[in-house]
Amino acid sequence: MSFFIDNWILLAVALSSGAMLLWPMVSAGARAGTLTSAQAVQLMNRDKAVVVDVSEPAEFAAGHVIGAKNVPLSELEAKLPGTVKNKAMHLILVCSNGSKANRAVATARKLGYENAQSLTGGMGAWRAASLPVQKA
Repeated sequence: MSFFIDNWILLAVALSSGAMLLWPMVSAGARAGTLTSAQAVQLMNRDKAVVVDVSEPAEFAAGHVIGAKNVPLSELEAKLPGTVKNKAMHLILVCSNGSKANRAVATARKLGYENAQSLTGGMGAWRAASLPVQKA
């Protein structure tokens, strides 16, 4: 016991370094289901992922990912099964800044779409990466 009392600084350093090593695993769990723009493009090209924009029609018309389907978040639960019939497909959910898309991932997973992911940063990140945007 005296070892721990005499070397409390070493113990604190060991515990804090262990916590820092575990932090990436813990924070990755919180971000599960999110994609960068580059990862989204890879999924679209390699796995033929379906892109669903959960923005309102006016936002969708202002600019969206090429080939994206518009299903507003308020209508997602009712319209997603008709829009994307294959629940095993990779599904990329997009909105203007990523907040609606994160909520949409939870809804999609509840409907059985286990491969649903959101685009981190939404259309803002897509545009920042200089990726093509289609306007309606």
